[in-house]
Amino acid sequence: MNVSIVCVGKVKDKYILDGIAEFQKRLQAFTKFDIIEVKEYGREQTIAQSTEKETEELLSVLEKIGGYHILLDLKGKERDSVQMAKHLENLQVQGNSRINFIIGGSDGYTEELRRYCQEGISFSKFTFPHQLMRLILIEQIYRWFSINHHIKYHK
Repeated sequence: MNVSIVCVGKVKDKYILDGIAEFQKRLQAFTKFDIIEVKEYGREQTIAQSTEKETEELLSVLEKIGGYHILLDLKGKERDSVQMAKHLENLQVQGNSRINFIIGGSDGYTEELRRYCQEGISFSKFTFPHQLMRLILIEQIYRWFSINHHIKYHK
């Protein structure tokens, strides 16, 4: 299985980059993993315009790479780590060889992206900085693989 995080912008903080690098290294034992970043437009334009452009770039990447798309979304389904591990395992059994997790920009994304993705997941009702969310997500991906491979990391 190939797993990607497709996200808006670059991570700037060293401690987050270090954490991401650590979990990327750990994930090599289980899957081919990569992070695909698209341009963050931020305050170059209105929020609506930047959100539209970021969404267009995300959709362009997703169309090129294909796969099963899971959007991080406050309106998405909440699962615990064991349930999500099982869900990923089921997606693989169903023939999905590529899973993409999408993190929108700090101002969100359009409804078009929500409709394009096969599903949305929510980590919490809390709002997290999207750079920190990248680290949280990669740690969880590692946790899900650990659960499915019966590695003691989970507990």
